[in-house]
Amino acid sequence: MWPAAFLAIWLAFCSWTQAGEGDTTDVKSIPLRTHSLSAPYLDSDMQSRWFDYGGSTVIRADRYIRLTSQQQSQAGYLFSRVPLTATNWEIEIEFKIHGTDHLFGDGMAVWVTKDRAKQGTVFGMMDNFEGLGIFFDTYKNNRPGVVFPYVMAMVGDGKTSYDSGSDGKVNEIAGCSARGIRNADIPTRARLTYFQDKSLTLHLQYKEADQWILCFETGAIVLPSVSYLGFSAETGELSDNHDIIRVETRNLYSADRPAGGEGRHAGAGPGQEWKEPIRGQESSGWGWWFIKVILFLAVMAVGYIGFTVYRTQHRGGRF
Repeated sequence: MWPAAFLAIWLAFCSWTQAGEGDTTDVKSIPLRTHSLSAPYLDSDMQSRWFDYGGSTVIRADRYIRLTSQQQSQAGYLFSRVPLTATNWEIEIEFKIHGTDHLFGDGMAVWVTKDRAKQGTVFGMMDNFEGLGIFFDTYKNNRPGVVFPYVMAMVGDGKTSYDSGSDGKVNEIAGCSARGIRNADIPTRARLTYFQDKSLTLHLQYKEADQWILCFETGAIVLPSVSYLGFSAETGELSDNHDIIRVETRNLYSADRPAGGEGRHAGAGPGQEWKEPIRGQESSGWGWWFIKVILFLAVMAVGYIGFTVYRTQHRGGRF
């Protein structure tokens, strides 16, 4: 009797504590049509309602948006027309960097910046930018010990230049090597997840389908309150095709709080189901852990006493 009762109490305790933890990780997402793209990309007037494009960008409505082709000295861009106002967001991009030459360059970039569609020398866009740049650098200038292609993040303050001579080494806040991302055998994807006051995470998919690889995760970064989503690419003496296939942007928010169109409190990470705790309960984490320890010890004590009584009675019944 007592072993069965003890087991029932233990199972109930485990279920209760797991349910309590689950309450802090309920996160939802809302697709942001204003910052998403898929074929055929253009409307009946051959325009995009939510994005502007320019430079060398060419749109083939059934296949891709090509920022640069395999020709020298090209630069193309694609930028949202309206700002990305979500506080917490996730951007998933399907893209393709490919070509036939053994020497190739220069690479492409993803932007979340205060300015939009201003061309320049940093992967086709302006230097001294304010905001976030994610650079997919395919040509190595001068960075010993680093395998290229290389993916890195830079947060610009509007004053600091990108150091192309060192491939951005002095500007980098995080990054990873991504050998095989060019001419990959599967659709290549990047998933960028941002939580205000918490983290920025980038996962990549280029080795196997549905296998996400963590590139980096940083602490909190500050972005401009008004930021535009963009993409760009550039070629110089060396060239490559840089294509955008699909973009999906999602607003992340806590399920027990209204999204309000902004999603201010929680989110889910890429590649795996990790989620941001609800901030109102985050501060009580240690207290909750302490309570669980006390309850665990109490359950064990009750179980031990019950088992001792049971054993004593059982032995007494044999005489």
